[in-house]
Amino acid sequence: MHSHNRPTLALIPNFKIKLLPNDQIIITRKFIEAVLMYESLWNGRVKVLIEEEKNGVDEVDQKVMNRHDLPFEMEFVPYDSPNLIEYLKGCVVIGSVDYHQNHLSQLCREHGIPCIYTAEYTLKTRQQIIAVSTTNPLKRLRQNLWAQQQEKRQRRAIALADGLQCNGFPIFEEYRSINSHPMLYLDTRITEDMMATQDDVEKRAFYRSDTEPLQLVFSGRLNHMKGADHLIEVAQQLKRLHVPYHLYISGAGVLEEPMKQRIQQESLGNEITMLGVPDFKSEFFPFVKSKMDLFICCHRQGDPSCTYIETMSAGVPIVGYGNEAFEKLSNNSHAGWVVPLNRPDLLARQVANLNKNREEITTKAMTAQKFAQEHTFLETFRRRVEHAEAVYTDVAARQN
Repeated sequence: MHSHNRPTLALIPNFKIKLLPNDQIIITRKFIEAVLMYESLWNGRVKVLIEEEKNGVDEVDQKVMNRHDLPFEMEFVPYDSPNLIEYLKGCVVIGSVDYHQNHLSQLCREHGIPCIYTAEYTLKTRQQIIAVSTTNPLKRLRQNLWAQQQEKRQRRAIALADGLQCNGFPIFEEYRSINSHPMLYLDTRITEDMMATQDDVEKRAFYRSDTEPLQLVFSGRLNHMKGADHLIEVAQQLKRLHVPYHLYISGAGVLEEPMKQRIQQESLGNEITMLGVPDFKSEFFPFVKSKMDLFICCHRQGDPSCTYIETMSAGVPIVGYGNEAFEKLSNNSHAGWVVPLNRPDLLARQVANLNKNREEITTKAMTAQKFAQEHTFLETFRRRVEHAEAVYTDVAARQN
């Protein structure tokens, strides 16, 4: 097919972008990298359609830039706008499972435009997030009812779409049967050249004596959803169990100050270092890859966090709460240890056991590295683009 009549790939994310004065915008590094990856792999134009955010935004890796300096096309359009269809003609659409976009597959179907949804959060995960983030029982009830209504609409929308890309095992298992063209992927931004090698893992094991403190790490938003408050409890328990360790915590968020206060109150200053938000690529990832033994993960809910696969890419195995995302990833990769949700005591006990069997850490580190090798940034997006190509070909064949 000649590239001049190639369809444009239209990306419609499930977040909004904040417009500041003088054409400045707030955007995340992760999103820019994803769009650029699509551009390098898609044989044709790529554009982003996005809504404007009226309120504040809170992302760890956000940056402010001029919208005209963006290395790709981006247009602001309300998704409920009657002329949204004008933006979609001649496109293959990759939208998001989100209440703003439930009408998208219907609209595309009516106009013969190939439509693919990406899905991330299962209903169970959304309900866990409500439970953790909403204290008012009445509000919680309302939000849960709304989530159930939304689930029905979502399923109808997904059934009408031409394809579905599922980030993580739980959502894939949940929705694969209701769409004719589903695929599974594990989101990551780790490139081949960043990956730990089996050599890196061996070197780390070789230079670590059995008496040195275990090097533990956590990175992510410091909030209740990510279980950041439990990190301090894990640390206390480890101290009680006389496990030699040092815990590095990278991230920012609402719990940052309270965590610092607790570290002081509990005299854990020698055991815990708060790193703030170091640059991921140049500082944090190399640090984890060369120095860390275990990643401590107290996520209270099963969002398909990049954290899992990115940590495994550093050749570091994870000890984590058995939320559905980590539990299924662990079962499929055999590269971690699962403990029951909300049990920092059991998580600490698992680390204490590993402290006595350090070669088990190295074995799982090797397994983690091998698994992550198959899910690099490029590999993952190559499969997603191939999937979009196949969906486009299907729809075109159906129309002829």
